[in-house]
Amino acid sequence: MTVAPNDPATVDALAATAPQTVEQAVRVDPAFVLSKIETWVVGFQRLLPNILVALVLFALTFAVAWAVERSFRSWANKHDRSNLGAVLGSFVKWIILLVGGLLALTIVIPSLNPGDLIAGLGIGSVAIGFAFKDILQNWLAGLLILIQRPFGVGDQIVVNGYEGTVEWIETRATIIAMYDGRRVIIPNADVYSHAVTVNTARPTRRSQYDVGIGYGDDIEGARSAILDALRTVEGIEADPKPEVLVWDLGNSSVNLRVRWWTQSKRTNVVHVQAAVLQAVKQELDRAGIDMPFPTQVMLFHDQTEETDGMRGQQREGWPRRRSTPESPDTATGRNRKASSSGL
Repeated sequence: MTVAPNDPATVDALAATAPQTVEQAVRVDPAFVLSKIETWVVGFQRLLPNILVALVLFALTFAVAWAVERSFRSWANKHDRSNLGAVLGSFVKWIILLVGGLLALTIVIPSLNPGDLIAGLGIGSVAIGFAFKDILQNWLAGLLILIQRPFGVGDQIVVNGYEGTVEWIETRATIIAMYDGRRVIIPNADVYSHAVTVNTARPTRRSQYDVGIGYGDDIEGARSAILDALRTVEGIEADPKPEVLVWDLGNSSVNLRVRWWTQSKRTNVVHVQAAVLQAVKQELDRAGIDMPFPTQVMLFHDQTEETDGMRGQQREGWPRRRSTPESPDTATGRNRKASSSGL
């Protein structure tokens, strides 16, 4: 079939297949650009009511989230649970803001399906969960600690080898001020999974110390002297009463265990114990009761003697026995005998 060279369709097809220069390729039609801008402006004008409604809805959502957070914090402060109020209030606030944001998006973009968006968030949450597993684990552990409240701010605890006063419980970690002035930040997952000793769980705390006396000393006299010394120390609780128990018969001493109760704060425990030890030492000295040092006997085996290895004859390190000293009469008789034999 013959195609006329002057046919407009043929000319357009040839122009489309013909090579173009760079200037022709990037040439922009002003009318096309203006039409695009006009389309965007018209679309924005059409969406402007939806955008205003979405902004109003999000503002209301933000106000509700702020009010809920304030309510949680106020309730927690009244019940002395400020940490729990801060964590739960912040968590609920972000949940409300997330829901409000999704609703606002569906108003601005009517074609957006909330179900598909939630499904996408579900898939994304799995990936986020794997990526931030430690953070989420610490957050959940911190929430459980705040709800169960095994200890609180101001308590003195020992956890994983660290001892100090709890300063704050965050969503990620528990902050402890150690007694030497340092601060340690322990992840909540470690706190929740390890044994925790709460020294201030009760108002009073028992302390103890072992004191050794000599085997020749009077036990009852020593017990009486120690109890007298404890009565002079300030800070010891009267109930339960201090006590002194015979606890061990050691190698070089009879060990008495002294037990007393103080306030559970570490400063009370440390200072009272120092005063107790000083008072006990001074009272035992005044009573003339010995506090013996540990003694140890060392025997050195001499392997150069002829009796080495002979049971009953080997000296096992004891010094060689000296011969019995002669009496003067015996020595005089031996000398006379020697003189007469010489004659």
